[in-house]
Amino acid sequence: MTLNSLLPRSLKARLFWASVVLLPIVTLFAGAALQRAFHNSLKASEASQARLHVYLLLGEAQLRDGRLWLPDSVQEPRFSQVQSGLYATVHSRGGELLWRSPSAELLPEALMNRLPSTNLEPGQTLFRHLPEAGLFLFQYPVVWEGEGGERHFLMSVLHTDDNVNREIQAFATQLWGWLGGVYILALLMQYLIMRWGLKPLDSLAEDLSSIEQGQADKLKGTYPLEVQAVTDNLNRLIESERRQRERYRNTLGDLAHSLKTPLAVMNGAADEQMDSERYRQLVSEQTARMNQIVQYQLSRAVKSPGAPLAAPVAVEPVVRRILSALAKVYADKAVHVRIELAPGLSFAGDEHDLMELLGNVLENAFKYGDQQVRVQGGSGHGMLWIEVADDGPGVSKEMRQVILERGARLDSSAPGQGIGLSVAVDILSSYGGALEIRDSVDPEGAAFLIQLPTLD
Repeated sequence: MTLNSLLPRSLKARLFWASVVLLPIVTLFAGAALQRAFHNSLKASEASQARLHVYLLLGEAQLRDGRLWLPDSVQEPRFSQVQSGLYATVHSRGGELLWRSPSAELLPEALMNRLPSTNLEPGQTLFRHLPEAGLFLFQYPVVWEGEGGERHFLMSVLHTDDNVNREIQAFATQLWGWLGGVYILALLMQYLIMRWGLKPLDSLAEDLSSIEQGQADKLKGTYPLEVQAVTDNLNRLIESERRQRERYRNTLGDLAHSLKTPLAVMNGAADEQMDSERYRQLVSEQTARMNQIVQYQLSRAVKSPGAPLAAPVAVEPVVRRILSALAKVYADKAVHVRIELAPGLSFAGDEHDLMELLGNVLENAFKYGDQQVRVQGGSGHGMLWIEVADDGPGVSKEMRQVILERGARLDSSAPGQGIGLSVAVDILSSYGGALEIRDSVDPEGAAFLIQLPTLD
C-alpha cells in the first residue's frame, strides 16, 4: 500500500486535512514564541525593579568605621516585613555578611552562603532566576571611596517569583484560549477560501459535462489564469478531435470522389476497341492509381495539417498525367487543352497532394467547360500560382464562395457529389495556400487560381 493510496482523492479533502494538521503546528510555534517573549519581558521588568531597589538602598547607605551601614527601616516597607517576598543583603569583598534586611531573617543559610560566591567587577551586574528557591536574584557590586581608600561591597536583592508565575499562568490561559479560537476561525476561513478557490474546477467539470452531453461544443467559461491554460489546451484538444472526426467523414467522400476518374477511365476503355494487352495495361495502371488514391486518402485522414518536408515536385509532369486520364474520361467532348507552365516550375510538398489538388480543379474544368481548357503557371514573390481556365458558363460572384463549400454544386444535373473543390480548398489550407475564382478572358468563362507559398 503506497502513500498516494492512503491520501484522499478529493483536492478539497487534501487541502482541508493539510490545514487541520499544519495549522496546529504553526499555532504551537506562535504560542510558544509569544509566551517566551512575555516571560522575557517580565524578567526584564523584574531586573529593572531590582535595580531601582538597589539604588534606593544606596541612597540610604552610609560608611561608618569602614563598614557599610543601613537603617533597620528603609523606604520600601517590604524590606522590614519578615517573609514579605522582597529581601536584600550586603556582603564584603571577602564574603562577610555586613547587613541584611529584616525581611531576610528567615532565608536559608545555604542560600545566604551562595550569594557572595559570584565574582563581579565594578560596572557589572547579575540577574538570574533561582527556580529551586522561587526567587529572582539581582546583584550589584559597589565601590565606596572613603578615608581609608576604596571599599568593595556586593549588594543583593531577591524577589519572589510568585507574581511572575501567576502572570505567566494567566497569560498562558488567555493566550492558548485565543489561539484555539483563532485556529478554529482559520480552519473555517480556509474551508471557505478553499471552496471559493476551487470553484473554477467545479465549473470546468460542469462545462465538460455539457460538452459530453452535446449541449456545448467547447469550454466557454471564464477561468483563473492558472486554469485558463488548461482549458485552452482542452479546447484545442476538443477542436483537434472534432476536426479529426470531420476528416474521417470527409475522407470517405473524398475517396469515393477520387476513385471516380480511374473507374471512369476503365469503364470507357471497355467500350473502346483495343486489344487485350493494351486493355490489361490500362486496367493495371488505373488499379495502381486507385491503390495510391486509397493509401493517400487514408494518410490524409490521420496526418496533421501542414506542408511536409519533401523534395520539390515538378508540376508539368503531374499536370500532363492528369490531363491524359481526363482526356479518356471526357473523350466525347474532345476538349482542347493549352499548357503554358513556366519551365522548371515545382511544388514544395507531397506529390499526392498536388495530384489531388490539380485533379479536382482540372476535372471541374473538363466537366463544366465546352471545348477549351487553358493551364498556366509560374512563380514569384514567394508564391507558386497555377490558373486553370475553361470556356464554360462561368461562376457568378454570388456563388464563388458557395461552390467551395463541401456538397455545394451549381449544376445538379451533372453527375458528382459537389466535394471536389472543397477537397482542393482543404489541401490548400494545410499548405497556407488559397483558391480564387474569377472570370476568364481567354478562353471566355471561369478561371480557378491556385496560390501556394514556395520555399524561397
